Amino acid sequence: MRNVLAVILGGGKGSRLFPLTQVRSKPAVPLAGKYRLIDIPISNCINSGINRIYLLTQFNSVSLHAHIRQTYSFDQFDGGFVEILAAQQTMEGQAWYEGTADAVRKNLRHFDQNGFDYVLILSGDQLYRMDFAEMLETHKKSGAHATIAALPVTRDAARGFGIMRVDDEGRVEGFLEKPKSDEEIDRLVRTDPAWIDARGIKSHGRDCLASMGIYLFNIKTLVDLLSKSDYQDFGKEVFPMSIRTHKVHVHLFDGYWEDIGTIRSFYEANLDLTLPNAPFKLEDQTAPIYTHARFLPPTRFDGANIKRSLIADGCVIGEGSVIENSVIGLRCKIGKNVTIANSILMGADIYQTDAEILADDEAGIPAIGVGDGSLLDGVIVDKNCRIGEGVYVQGGGENKVPENPSVVIQDGIIVIPKGTILTDGWRL
Repeated sequence: MRNVLAVILGGGKGSRLFPLTQVRSKPAVPLAGKYRLIDIPISNCINSGINRIYLLTQFNSVSLHAHIRQTYSFDQFDGGFVEILAAQQTMEGQAWYEGTADAVRKNLRHFDQNGFDYVLILSGDQLYRMDFAEMLETHKKSGAHATIAALPVTRDAARGFGIMRVDDEGRVEGFLEKPKSDEEIDRLVRTDPAWIDARGIKSHGRDCLASMGIYLFNIKTLVDLLSKSDYQDFGKEVFPMSIRTHKVHVHLFDGYWEDIGTIRSFYEANLDLTLPNAPFKLEDQTAPIYTHARFLPPTRFDGANIKRSLIADGCVIGEGSVIENSVIGLRCKIGKNVTIANSILMGADIYQTDAEILADDEAGIPAIGVGDGSLLDGVIVDKNCRIGEGVYVQGGGENKVPENPSVVIQDGIIVIPKGTILTDGWRL
């Protein structure tokens, strides 16, 4: 895997994840209490033996830079790196990245000068666990110029994906973005379930192959595709073009995979991790998820009742509090008799000193954390929020209109943005 370079696409403004992307880039959004989205593709690379990784980004990248710098440091004799390539002015141009393909095009000089034979293109906002060595093996055996990871899906699910048609050998012959009808699927992109079964994956009647947005290119093929076109998007433009001009094969995958591109998908993916039989196992030590080592103290409980929840390091949870089906992030300070259900609390970046808490109290401002007697149900609470005593916030109603202009309802989920203050007794 030493001649494979990984390129992770950091995404655009992340408008569908707003307000979580209001002050951070999409790959820097916290996940499962202690990770960030970017930790997923980087961990998959490391576990697959790939340790030469570029991350392309341009929006709100300060916290992302800090996380990468603090987390991923390799042996200097091994040559491994994780480096961010942000949009910048060069002698060739001054424009920002105009899309995923354009971002890669503007950085080809970095990819084509270090002797790499293959370039792995990944997304920075997906939750999955994959061994890319298996994908490389598929790529080599097929003699393909490019290989794309494909997930078998039902035709109902297919309406939200780009769907591929393949021949008997697995070569991609056609591609259709978000088919609208069964007739369209049958005529253009249906795959015989028996073909999927014959390759060691149980189809269970699934007859569509969805693009996962994971591509493996021969470096020369990638340079050729991007230098001879001005296409801006990989999935909608470069990949369909490569089918017509080059040999493209599929690599079948049938594990857990979730595209975390919206507030709703982010919310549901996090809460799925709290289930006893979670579809994605964070504790799988054969392929661990890496992140920044923070050296925080253990979480301390005082008579709390906790069910089906993830509790990160460094939290303090008060007496009589009830936490159920929720994710509690780093350094969360939760008062007495607090109820938290079906919610994601991202925690805090700091511990306040006693003097700071006293000063806040004198100024009539709640301390960072959740005050006594509050209730949060169906809510995403971003970092460093100050939620006072007796605050009541319950989701489930899109018709609710928050009195606090900072609070947002997105995809039917109440989101309390980073640093928001909710004073004592505030209700929604």
